[in-house]
Amino acid sequence: MFGIGEEAVKLALRYGEMAEVYIEREKTLEVEIQRDLIDFGKIESMTGIGIRILKEGRMGFAYTSDPDGVDVAVRMAAQNLQLADPDENFGFSEPSTYPSVKGIHDRSFDDLEVEDSVEMAGRMINRVLEEGCKPTSGGFTASRIETFILNSEGVEESSSSTGFSAHISVTAGENGMKTTAYESDSSCKLDINPEWVAGRACRIARDSMGGRSIESGRIPAVLDYHAAAGLLGTFAGAFSADNVQRGRSVLADRIGSQVTGEGLSVYDDGTLEGGLGSAPFDGEGTPSQRTALVEDGILRGYMHNIYTASKGRADSTGNGLRGYMEVPAVSTTNFILEFDSTVPLDDFRGIFVTDVLGAHTANPISGDFSVEANNAFMADSGEFTPVKKAMLSGNIFELMMKVSSTDLERRQVGGFVTAPLMVEDVHVTG
Repeated sequence: MFGIGEEAVKLALRYGEMAEVYIEREKTLEVEIQRDLIDFGKIESMTGIGIRILKEGRMGFAYTSDPDGVDVAVRMAAQNLQLADPDENFGFSEPSTYPSVKGIHDRSFDDLEVEDSVEMAGRMINRVLEEGCKPTSGGFTASRIETFILNSEGVEESSSSTGFSAHISVTAGENGMKTTAYESDSSCKLDINPEWVAGRACRIARDSMGGRSIESGRIPAVLDYHAAAGLLGTFAGAFSADNVQRGRSVLADRIGSQVTGEGLSVYDDGTLEGGLGSAPFDGEGTPSQRTALVEDGILRGYMHNIYTASKGRADSTGNGLRGYMEVPAVSTTNFILEFDSTVPLDDFRGIFVTDVLGAHTANPISGDFSVEANNAFMADSGEFTPVKKAMLSGNIFELMMKVSSTDLERRQVGGFVTAPLMVEDVHVTG
């Protein structure tokens, strides 16, 4: 891949002053479940190449999924260069020292076959049936992604990571009642337990049967892993320097101010051992790092890529993420919530929410949200009673001012690393 990249950089420099080539090479094994059957299993391989050219402050970009068509992509990037508006903040990374990130590549992927993925999916199906539930959909995926980045400034780096994920949706029924539930797990290592994924989904579905109606009002709430991850997406977006600079973040001009409850610190850490978003460098070749966003409730900084760092007279934090079909954009790597204390879940009285539906409809600027609570329970000192139907509404930034951590273990769901979150009160509509 380096040979292809070096030739592409040389060719691109015929049209510009600076050039960059970003290459992704991915292999994926995927098995899909429909009802209680393995629907299909497949292996896919893909190579994608993104090319950027800079000249006189303008940037041209193009991409290709054909390694033999790099010259065409370079010419297309050069044509796009002519149509672009100049911006002095465009730039490329320079050679640097990169961190050694542990736990993001599992060599067992090299020996993995579709049959192994079929076995993992089959184990989930069998566990669901053993639990007396019915699978409706699910799957198992294993992938290896290799990234290469080269530019005219001397950067020439590569990294490799693996990812494994299992997910299952189930139904449980009794006396004419039917409930559904979902569970998933992801890891950089092949250490996923399919029986745990399936068993937890079934337990949640069974426990949700016979739900009762609840009165509307403001009550304490616990957001379990998936529910917390769903709502934290809006919160994390406010730390993007791009959103700050565009006036799309309530955290603009608030460095040094209190933005969460005391005792909470928030980090974005692209070097987290075994982190799903970890890598030695980001999509621009900037070294990954652990960035303090909030310390003990006080806002300390934002996430930057090279463009926003130049515009804001700051340093890139290694948050310029991308796919080969995209230019780098500010995004989280592993978004971590750390609390200086925890609250026992056994002492909690309020609504316990396993997951939420509609988190994507939250207002990304104000933080206002209204979501459906999936598999919710009223909790009273360790006793859980299923809730028939409930809506949660509020403002994520207000919730984070009065949030605490339960004493359950931290877990990564998507890009978020946290224990289930406890909030003092949220508006619940029964």
